[in-house]
This record gives sequence, C-alpha cells and structure tokens, in this order.
Amino acid sequence: MFRYCPSCASENIRFEKQKVFRCPDCGFTYYHNTAAATGCIIVTKKGILFEVRGKDPGKGRLDLPGGFVDPGEGAFEGLRRELTEELGWDPCTALSGAEKSPQRLFTLFASFPNKYPYKNIPYNTCDFFFYLKAPDLQEKDLRLEEAEIAGVRFIRPEDINPEDIAFESARRAVAGYLREH
Repeated sequence: MFRYCPSCASENIRFEKQKVFRCPDCGFTYYHNTAAATGCIIVTKKGILFEVRGKDPGKGRLDLPGGFVDPGEGAFEGLRRELTEELGWDPCTALSGAEKSPQRLFTLFASFPNKYPYKNIPYNTCDFFFYLKAPDLQEKDLRLEEAEIAGVRFIRPEDINPEDIAFESARRAVAGYLREH
C-alpha cells in the first residue's frame, strides 16, 4: 500500500503481520485496521429488497443496501445515512417520538469479515448486517443514487439465488436470515 513512509519519505517502510506499516528510519507506525460496513435486509410484502450494483466491484450483481460507516458514526447511524443516500428513503421518517432512533428500528443479527476490492486494493471490512420490516415499501417510494445503484429488485425468499449476490459476507447474511425467518 505504501511505497514510501508518509512521515519521512523513506523507501524502507515495511508491512508486518498483515496489519501494520513500520518505518525503521523514523519510527512511523500505521495500523491498517479493518473498516466497519453495514448491510440491511429490508423485508417487504413483495420480497427482500436488493440493489443492483451500478459500478465495480460487483457491477450488475445484487447487493444489500448499506455501506461504509463514516468517522464519527456508529453502525446504526451509518446504515441510516446509507439508506438515505442510496435509496433516497429514510426509514426513520415513518416513526414518531422516541421511536425515531435507528437503534429501535434496525435489528442487528449477524457480522462477518469481508474483503472489499476497490481499485486493486483489498480493504478488510467487518460487515454488520441488520434487518428491517417495511411491508409497504415499494419502488415508487425510492429515489436511487444512480451513480452507485443501477436499480432495485424485490425478490421472494424462495427465488433468491446466492450466486447473484456480489459479496460473500452478504450471501452469508442472507442465508442466515432465511434460515432464521
């Protein structure tokens, strides 16, 4: 990832134990930690909502709505933001009072490690998966982020083909959800 030390520009920087960059010349240390990401199984009357990815990685394949958690966010807040950005839909707007909290809306049910390949760099992620029941949600309720999302599909559980899902962690989450529900 680094060819030169970001602190002193030395070419002697080393990547150790698959997680830390160290420069023997100036003592710079950088831990390449795992990034947090979220995904959400949204259950509707028409089936589970899947996004069709509009760009790589996984362009044209199915994915769950969600994405990386930004600095200063928790997983619940990050997921709410991602749903609003990607789908143009904030599930909390239908709630009132104390229920408006994403912690009361989303149910965390699984977490898996994942590798997210982006521009030839494999990012290690810890993916948190939630589910949400939104029985009346329809495609007309959504305003898709077209640069990222090519479309949505509502798929009945019995019609889901795991091989159509872009990422292994999402395949595992969907399989786990279907076993439990």
